Amino acid sequence: MLKGVLEGCILKIIQKKTVYGYEMITLLSEYGLNMVSEGSIYPILLKLQKQQLITGEMRPSSAGPKRKYYSLTPTGKAYLQQFEKQWSVIATGVNNIMKKENEG
Repeated sequence: MLKGVLEGCILKIIQKKTVYGYEMITLLSEYGLNMVSEGSIYPILLKLQKQQLITGEMRPSSAGPKRKYYSLTPTGKAYLQQFEKQWSVIATGVNNIMKKENEG
C-alpha cells in the first residue's frame, strides 16, 4: 500500500528542490516515513526515472564521491497533479470512515 503513495511523496519532495537518494530518505523520515530504507528508495527512483517522471544528474559533492540529484520533469509535474487529486479523494474517504467507525 505504501509503495504507490511513496512515489507521490517522492515526486512532491522533488518538486520543491532537487535531492539525492540518501537525502530523500532523510527528508521522508523527517516527515514521519521513517520505515523507508535505502533498499526500497533507489528502485523507486529508478522506476520514476524510467517512466520519465524524474531525471537524474551526477554532481560533485564536497562530502565525497559524486551524487545523483533528481529533478521533476514536465511529465512528472502532470503526474504529481493527478496524484494529488486522487490522494485528496482517497484520504478524505478513509478519514471519514475511520472517524465515523470510531464514533459508533
